[in-house]
Order: sequence, then C-alpha cells, then structure tokens
Amino acid sequence: MTPPAPTPSEEPGPGPAADDRPTPLGWPARAEDAVDAVLGRALRGRGWTERVLPAPGYGLEGAWVRVFARVLLAPPPEEGDREPARSAEEPAPRGWRRFTVQSVSDTEVTVDVGGRTVLLRTNREGYVDARLDVPLPPGPTEVSFSVPGRPPVSATLHVVAADARLGLVSDLDDTVIVTVLPRRLQALRNAFLSREDSRRPVPGMSRLYEEVLGEETGTGEAFCVYLSTGAWNVAPAIERFLRRHGYPAGPMLLTDWGPTAGRWFRSGVAHKRGELRRLLSDLPHLTWLLVGDDGQHDPETYADLAVEHPDRVAGVLLRDLPATEAATRSLPGHVHARRRATAAARAVGVPVVHGADGDVLRRRLPELPRLRRLRGGRA
Repeated sequence: MTPPAPTPSEEPGPGPAADDRPTPLGWPARAEDAVDAVLGRALRGRGWTERVLPAPGYGLEGAWVRVFARVLLAPPPEEGDREPARSAEEPAPRGWRRFTVQSVSDTEVTVDVGGRTVLLRTNREGYVDARLDVPLPPGPTEVSFSVPGRPPVSATLHVVAADARLGLVSDLDDTVIVTVLPRRLQALRNAFLSREDSRRPVPGMSRLYEEVLGEETGTGEAFCVYLSTGAWNVAPAIERFLRRHGYPAGPMLLTDWGPTAGRWFRSGVAHKRGELRRLLSDLPHLTWLLVGDDGQHDPETYADLAVEHPDRVAGVLLRDLPATEAATRSLPGHVHARRRATAAARAVGVPVVHGADGDVLRRRLPELPRLRRLRGGRA
C-alpha cells in the first residue's frame, strides 16, 4: 500500500515517521525502548496480550481517510468478556490509571474501512496514524481495528464533504475544559489525581460551537477538530467529556509525552503548528476558525498561521483567562508576544476577538465578516 502522507511538522508526532527512512534514535529514545522491552516481556509472561485503543479520525469525501489507534498490552479477556462502554453517570477512574499502560511497537493491525481491509504496523510508540485511499461519503462512518486474539473495536471517522466551506479548530485545556493550573502542574494533576467526571467545561463554549457550525456538524458540511498538546492516553476520557457537555463530535489531534528520537520531551508548539499546516494541506477547500485561550502559545501559533495563509483563516477567537489564572499560566515576555501576534494577524485582515467565555465570544461573532459569509449570512 502507499505509505501515509508526511506530516509537515518540525518534530515527529505520535504517528508514523514522515517517510520510510529510519530515524536515528538518541539515548532518551533508546532508554525508553529498553525499559519498554523489559516491561513487555514481563507482562507477556503473565499472559497479557495485545489490544487496540481506537480514536476518531477524519477524511475527505470520495478520496481518503486518516485513521488513528494505539496498541497496548492488557490482561487476557475472559471467555465472553467485553469491556462495557462507560456512561456519563458511571463513576470514572482516577487519571493515573490511564497512564499505566504498555504500548506495543512494530505489531500488525488489521483495519477495515469502507469495504477495504488494510494491514498496518505500529510505530515504536505503539501508534497507528495512516492516510488510506478509501473513498467514502460525507458524514460519520465507522472504522474497525483488530489484532489477533481480540474482538474488533471501532471508532468514528468524520468525513468532510467535498463542497464544505468551514472548519473549526479548538484547543482543549482552558478553552473547553477548565484547568486553572499551569500546563505542567495541570498535566500531573489530571494524570495522577483527578477523576475525569470532576472536570468542568468552560461556560458557553459548547453553545458557541453550536452557533458557529449549526446543523451541518454531523453531515460533513462543517468540520470540528480538537487540537491539543495533551497525551493520547486521555483521548477516551476527553471524548466522553465532550459528548457529556454537548460539544460537537470531531477527531482529536493529541501527542505523546514520551521522548522523541533525540529529546526527552516533545515540543507542544511544534505539534500544534505541524497539525495545523497538515489540516490546511489535507482539506484545501476549508476556511478555518481558530479557537483557543490566551494562557500560553495559542495566540502566537494561530497568528503565525493567519499570516502564512490569511485567505484560509476566517478569524481567531481567544478566551481571556481570569487574572488569577493568567498569573499562573503566563511566562515573562508572553504578554508582549501575544500583542505582537495579534497585531500581525490583524495586519493581514484576520480578526482576533477576545472574550471571557463562550457566551461573550458568541456575541462578538458579527465582528468576523468572513465567517458570516461562510455561514450563509447568519449573524
């Protein structure tokens, strides 16, 4: 089969390498691989086997789809055992349980989508991230993943209509989910202490997205994607959170917290920049509304994209953090950088609108004339 299309990123994400050339591994990655090998042998010795954790993907009508999954080791299922779907009311586990996993590299995964069966292999971190030439109609459809010894599992593909015009990119932390703490402290709290059902939505944001996307959300005529520096480990919890609080369904473009080929930590900024550019390349007929917060790098990241592609960005919406939260989230120099970024975006004709929450931002939508035209004149 044709290799997946490259991801235009300064730094590889959790998916496959950009091409088939081997990437030299530095000692951080070699150390991680050595630990994984030891743990993998120990768990397999106790009877653990491979299972697939799927994630929502996306595609273009009549052309291709991009599929996501991860293969982990898990205890062997008992006869007739099936993992039940978690309801919104059911008690949720603490976050640390989502991170006590062992990924499986270089293992075969069978993917069934649109009547076609494709064999893929996981990368060194256990991920499948592949673009497949499978023509599908617009709207949601299912993709199935399987590994030997386990029943197939499925995820939703959000296929964008070929004549769609509008896409919405949304950050997660402090844009749709209240986090308050600085990124690193928030990450540790969510990973090891918080229950997923204790997290609160940012007021008014789901109503804002409903207003922007209208009734076209589930038809492929409008497209919503969630872009975050959060780890793939929390994807199922985030998907349940979004569904529980009325956010539109859409794929999530997350990252991995493990070492890269040569560094201990990945660059969240590089991840966001790379995925934004890939979205513009994958879906060249869409104009984008970019939604984030002013806590860290969203203003600069979005403004840079607006300057590079002013004809592809309808506007930037930024949630202003309360002063008490902003004080813990901003680093020296960020305020001036945000101001410069906002000025640069506005200089190329891309509006940048601020508001304390989704309700304020929704009232300011008329300040985005290109968005109004894309939405058929709706205010």
